[in-house]
Amino acid sequence: MKTSLRLVAGLLASASFATIAHAGDLSGNVSDATGARPLQSATVKILELDRATQTERDGSYIFADIPAGEYTVEVSYVGAVVETKTISVPATGRVQGNFTLAGIGGGDILVVGQAANQASSLSRKRAADGIEDVLTRDAVGEFPDQNVAESLRRLPGINILNDQGEGRFVSVRGLDPNLNATSLNGVRVPAPEADVREVALDVVSSDTIESIEVKKSLTPDMDGDAIGASIEIKTTSAFDRKKDYYAIRAEGSYNDYNGQITPKGSFDFSKRLGDNFGVAGSVSYYKRKFETDNNESDPWKLTDDGVAYSPQIEYRDYDVTRTRINASLNFDWRASDTTKVYLRGNWSQFDDHEYRRRTTFNFEDASDITATANGVSFTDTDGTIEVTRDLKDRFERQRIRTVALGGDTDTGTWKFNWLASYAKSSEEEHGSIDPIAFRSKFEDDGVAIDWDYSDVRVPFYTITSGADDVNDASNYKLNKIEVTTLSDSQDEEYALKADLARTFATDTGDFTVQAGVKQRWRKKTYNKTQTDYGKDKSLSMEDYLGTQTYRLHGIDLGPVLAKSAGVDFMSDYADILEINEDDTLIDSAADDYGATEDITAAYALARWDSDTLRLIGGVRMEHTRNVLNGNLYNTDTLVITPVEYKRSYTTWLPSLTARWNNAEGNVVARVAGYKSLMRPNLKDMAPRYSYNDDYEAEFGNPYLKPYQAWNLDFGVEYYFTGNGAVTFSAFYKKVDDFIVTRYYDDGTDVTTGLDYTELRIAENGDTAKIAGFEVGYSQAYTMLPAPFDGLLTQVNYTYSYSKGTVYDTDGNAYRTSLPSNSRNTFNVVLGYDKGPLDLRLAGTYRDKYLDELGDSQDQDRWVDNHFQLDFSGKLEIIDGVKLTVDVININNAKYYAYENYAGAKRLLQFEKYGPTYKFGVKANF
Repeated sequence: MKTSLRLVAGLLASASFATIAHAGDLSGNVSDATGARPLQSATVKILELDRATQTERDGSYIFADIPAGEYTVEVSYVGAVVETKTISVPATGRVQGNFTLAGIGGGDILVVGQAANQASSLSRKRAADGIEDVLTRDAVGEFPDQNVAESLRRLPGINILNDQGEGRFVSVRGLDPNLNATSLNGVRVPAPEADVREVALDVVSSDTIESIEVKKSLTPDMDGDAIGASIEIKTTSAFDRKKDYYAIRAEGSYNDYNGQITPKGSFDFSKRLGDNFGVAGSVSYYKRKFETDNNESDPWKLTDDGVAYSPQIEYRDYDVTRTRINASLNFDWRASDTTKVYLRGNWSQFDDHEYRRRTTFNFEDASDITATANGVSFTDTDGTIEVTRDLKDRFERQRIRTVALGGDTDTGTWKFNWLASYAKSSEEEHGSIDPIAFRSKFEDDGVAIDWDYSDVRVPFYTITSGADDVNDASNYKLNKIEVTTLSDSQDEEYALKADLARTFATDTGDFTVQAGVKQRWRKKTYNKTQTDYGKDKSLSMEDYLGTQTYRLHGIDLGPVLAKSAGVDFMSDYADILEINEDDTLIDSAADDYGATEDITAAYALARWDSDTLRLIGGVRMEHTRNVLNGNLYNTDTLVITPVEYKRSYTTWLPSLTARWNNAEGNVVARVAGYKSLMRPNLKDMAPRYSYNDDYEAEFGNPYLKPYQAWNLDFGVEYYFTGNGAVTFSAFYKKVDDFIVTRYYDDGTDVTTGLDYTELRIAENGDTAKIAGFEVGYSQAYTMLPAPFDGLLTQVNYTYSYSKGTVYDTDGNAYRTSLPSNSRNTFNVVLGYDKGPLDLRLAGTYRDKYLDELGDSQDQDRWVDNHFQLDFSGKLEIIDGVKLTVDVININNAKYYAYENYAGAKRLLQFEKYGPTYKFGVKANF
């Protein structure tokens, strides 16, 4: 064994020149010509040695083991004039080589405005190991959008899934957001929600962010649990700028539907405390009030004569107040010429106060159904028409906290990086009323309702008989009240990691061997305490009425509850209401669970770097251990039994990445083959057994296997002499054991022996295949004569195809696309950035996508295509002070979900939001 180790050590040592016994080091810094900002990902080459490297975020670079002599050093950056210097390297010691780059068309074009964002993003993309896209802020803190999700919408292959008109979840290459990994300053961010792994990225304000990197291919030194992409968010550092920086922003937000103005403000800064220590931070506040109108129907059926109809239709009126508070504080210390230490903390809070008033028409028990010219007609003759009017009053708070303490040492020969981190996410409700419901049943009361389905998105109804009864608030008696005393989701993770690398200089490039370890300890829990109050036919809704604000089709919904109805009603009657002990017990225990997930990872890789070729190959091992706890109960005996499952597995993840560029550096090609995984949602694995009053069940599945994917990526890019590029990439993924949510009708559970009317459970599918390509074009037209030299464009298109085999409730196999997979997406940005004026019009389109699997293929839930226009404008009125205006969803794009039932699209959900306008002032010092 000792002989083998000596042999390996000898071979590694021989990789260096004999002349390196008399060798020195070259280090330096690259910044823009104005001295405002260091330039990250500038390419630095020693032409005579075929050696190349890229600058770090503070603009620094280092070459070690350079034979004594004179060398030509060349530095390039997208949108900048190439700079060269002749530098003499001594036989021992270190020499400095600092560079300042001027932009093509002006010195400050590299660091200010849209063109600066584009130059920085393209430079980082060009320098990356694998397939990657980047968004950055400029030297005066300008970021393209107001939150992370909205910003990512502009990148190739990115699709944003909206929640009530706001971008929240990120789909990469048409894959489910759950297949992405999200980190903040190197810290894996847990999910606040109890049921998913993905993080709603609108929680993080763009005021705190320096850059967002979307890494679509993986190398062994990265966490292996990402099939879509690894989304890496970095907040600002004091060393991101050469000078101290302070910025204040004050804005107002106006929603066209709501008609109210709400505030947004932020302050961020970076300060050097000497040459080697700095502090940077930010705080932001944004309060947004808005309204949405919605209607939903589910499921669809056929009358005896073959006419499609929905036996239940809901009209919903939402009034929402969302408040976001973000704060970050970062400390950076240059402990020596080769070592940097940092401490980064981030705190985000997202408050969501939602009032939802809902009117539900239920015709399940109506027997008199006749077809009309545009729909169907129901009467309460020999059957029942049920109308429910309810209110949800819910306040929900999400928080994300991350802390990272780490250090980077780079001598040029040795690299050692370490990181200790803590992250915690939570989502809590206290005292939410969801819902307070009043119901009236009409049977042989002379009620008749005609439904017009000619507008496939908004069914219109006419009460042709009995309208006075249907709209009489005194007819609606208390049906139920559910009060959530506590809904508490907690997800926290501790992690330690370390990486060690040794670089050997040769006469044609650098050879590096690298290894690392990482340990993650994660714990996720959910605890709910709910009180269910039963029916009371002596109490009606007539004393708790509000004003209707529903706008779709001009429909008059009749009496609606006031926003304060739930609180007022409980204040009046809480002491006399009868508690449903059985339902209270079940609802307070059924969804509770606890899960731990400990991951031990280790990797080894080898890397070759020359001025034209980079190869990275290696393997990563990840061992996963789970302890899963839940509750099993019997609805007949109401006995609740704690249940625990333990499981563990080991996954090996090999990978190989090759990157080539021509001598000029304007053509870059990459190919990557690697294996990755994604672990199931912890809630889906937890042994939970949940039923409601209608015996609709939701079960956990502790036997779920993780997704495992073999991935192949290819990309080629051409960078223009100026600020621009044409890019192309293609991808193929073969995913085994992909997970889908299945719904089953009318059965008996083999574990509990209980009957159900509907069962929701996560299951592994067979094999799915995903393939597609991305093409992008970016250009700043600085070559045009004034004033057209301020124009710029960004255009990208993605095609993504996926197919997997699933089974309906009858056991029939059929092929379908994967959830969240939009076949076609494109983004177009038209910008103008010159002098005091900065304008941008952005359009985003995504194709339809599968949202959920139904009992059969014709009951699968689809979300329709979406096109949205946004505008951003800034006008600098004096040096450092700008007036701003943003218009989000100019074209009032809407949300429409449907099923393909009986040969046509059938409404499942439709929402309308209206545009949002933001206006304000920004001052930079």
